[in-house]
Amino acid sequence: MRRFFRRSGESPRAEPGQEELLFESKRGRALVEESREIVVVLDEHDRVVVASRRARELLGGLEEGAEAPEALLRNSPLTIPYEVDARRETILYARDPGHMAAYEELRAGFTAAVSHELRTPLARVLALLETATLPGADVLDLIEQAQGEIDQIRELIDDILFLSELESGHEVVGLGTTPVFPILVEVVESLEEQAERAGVTIEVEADEDAELPLRPRMIRVVVQNLVQNAIRYAGPGARLRLSLGHEENGIALTASDNGAGVAERDLARLFERFYRADQARASRGTGLGLAIVKHVITSAGGTVEATGARGKGLTIRCFFPAA
Repeated sequence: MRRFFRRSGESPRAEPGQEELLFESKRGRALVEESREIVVVLDEHDRVVVASRRARELLGGLEEGAEAPEALLRNSPLTIPYEVDARRETILYARDPGHMAAYEELRAGFTAAVSHELRTPLARVLALLETATLPGADVLDLIEQAQGEIDQIRELIDDILFLSELESGHEVVGLGTTPVFPILVEVVESLEEQAERAGVTIEVEADEDAELPLRPRMIRVVVQNLVQNAIRYAGPGARLRLSLGHEENGIALTASDNGAGVAERDLARLFERFYRADQARASRGTGLGLAIVKHVITSAGGTVEATGARGKGLTIRCFFPAA
């Protein structure tokens, strides 16, 4: 019979298979402990087995062996049940409470803004329909105006859905590079009539071989929003220059007009959702066009900035650094 001896104070020596199990156990605990995520492992009775350091820092009541807090069980977006040696356990990935509060605030603000933006054209439609019932009303003209309001609502909804797809990652921004000049010409021609009605002249100056790291649809969206922004806000008699060209460190797409411009304090906020400078509040835009432009450009690794002043026009520059 074999006997094993150990000196006083010496740890028991594990069999080779046990050593591997101990190693795997320590590694698993370390992976959870050092995770940057909020990770908690629970047993089948919802008691804490182990929690990441980040989870312990941000959440209370995560003592090993203690029952998990109710808020953790209720608000974990991802739970993964599993079984090892007939023991059922669950991994929970929780949200940062601070991030959740910020998200809820953003969501509430966005919902309120959408409600407000929809309420205005809906109120106009209702007023037009009520006016159409009055004696002597020009019904056809009122119906035409109501159709314009409905078009505004549809445009707003389309922009909201598109921006949502961009932010959720469902709409891919870039797959390779795309020649830009043909799209510039196409968009300007499609908006020529609208620009004439607004009294805005459009010029295009572009390197015909220039390409951007965007899908054709995304380039079209960006250019349309840049041109429509000038058509709506620059004012009669304004001139818009669309330029695209190579620079020392990259390539720039710029929309520059000499129209009404905006106050310098408004420049930094032009890319916010639903934000409109004071002189543009009565215009018919959705307030999402430049927000969409910024999201597309930055998602493709570019930058976008606005410069100008009231009465001195507005320039929006989209820049892509050289790869």
